[in-house]
Amino acid sequence: MSTPFLVLAFISVAVGIVSSVAVTAYVSRRGVKINYFLWRIMIFKYFNEYVAMTKKENGMPGAWYYTFVVAMILAVVFVVIGIAVK
Repeated sequence: MSTPFLVLAFISVAVGIVSSVAVTAYVSRRGVKINYFLWRIMIFKYFNEYVAMTKKENGMPGAWYYTFVVAMILAVVFVVIGIAVK
């Protein structure tokens, strides 16, 4: 794989992890019990709760949701481009 695309893919994954932690902190502050042992499996549940909470408050999903989705899509795109270029 091409090195620049690998670096961009890792950066995108890092942004996705940061947004996951931010979502976990957000729902935790609002009373949702976080299971840190199963966090990697439960993160999708926390994202669903985050979207529901922010839709209730603002009428649309919060920014961390979009940040996560875009980061993961970009990670996949960079990996595919990196493999195709090589």
